[in-house]
Amino acid sequence: MRAAVLRPHGAAPAYAEHPDPVPGDGEVLVRVTAAPVVPLDLLCASGTSYFGARTLPYVPGVQGVGEVVSGGDLAPGTRVFVSTSAGMADGDGALAELCVVPAAGVVPLPADRRVDDVTLAALGLSGVAAWQALAWRAGLRPGETVVVLGAGGAVGQAAIGAARAQGAGRVVAVCRAGDSAARAAAQGPDAVVEIGQAAPQELAEALLEVLPGRADVVVDPVFGWVAEAALRVMAPGGRLVNLGGSVSDGATVSSAALRGGSVSLLGYTNNALDPGQRAEALTAVAQLAADGRIGVAHAARPLSQVEEAWQEQRGGSGVRQVLEPARMAP
Repeated sequence: MRAAVLRPHGAAPAYAEHPDPVPGDGEVLVRVTAAPVVPLDLLCASGTSYFGARTLPYVPGVQGVGEVVSGGDLAPGTRVFVSTSAGMADGDGALAELCVVPAAGVVPLPADRRVDDVTLAALGLSGVAAWQALAWRAGLRPGETVVVLGAGGAVGQAAIGAARAQGAGRVVAVCRAGDSAARAAAQGPDAVVEIGQAAPQELAEALLEVLPGRADVVVDPVFGWVAEAALRVMAPGGRLVNLGGSVSDGATVSSAALRGGSVSLLGYTNNALDPGQRAEALTAVAQLAADGRIGVAHAARPLSQVEEAWQEQRGGSGVRQVLEPARMAP
């Protein structure tokens, strides 16, 4: 088969021939139709992640959309979403024509195809994270105010639609000016607050100008000084759910503010979900995407352009790069 093959750590994968995967007991063989390049793929491929450097060569791709070829309880041709451990453990992932996945990592998708495979792949686990950070971790209640940090990124964009779907009364997006702000605005928040240099107090003041009161829930993929600012505008009993640290791995938090407002700081990772929770979120996100209520800015490319897509994602583009193994280059 043709695949994106990583040979040295730190480099972009190359489009090359790779042995066809062979499913074992409890595994499903899937023909991949669309697979995104996500930050976790880049981190694992660097060889410097906390998962350790994996055996080379391997095919990256921690997620994708495709159709069952054989194995498991699903009929051949069933449309599915797959999660792999590529880069986190030895073995190959979804950036290939074929991949093998444990049955627990396969989720059936709606067969009506009202939303295409590329759109679903672009949302993928970012959509799952956005949905479950609000529904499961924060316990969002109808009418509450949600602030989405890093709203120009994939998780942030998805969180805007997820918050709306779960009944948020007001949704405020926080992101960098320019393209990030445009991506966030395209998802329909009530307000967009643009940020520049590190200025927690200025950001807190800007948030208070657009909030009806204070923030009940903050979705935070960035941490650092941006999260510090958001913590200053949280309502009593507010919950900040952290999903990442793209601004900084550390932040200064006031103990008095936490205690005085009974504010909760919560961590979130998709790895904590059981298969049922993952399937529930994917089903919800797929339905919302079909209805045009959630989305992530993305660009589709043939798999043969994996090096270009990899460099685009590594450059910090907020546009999710999705590769299509069956698509031929122009």
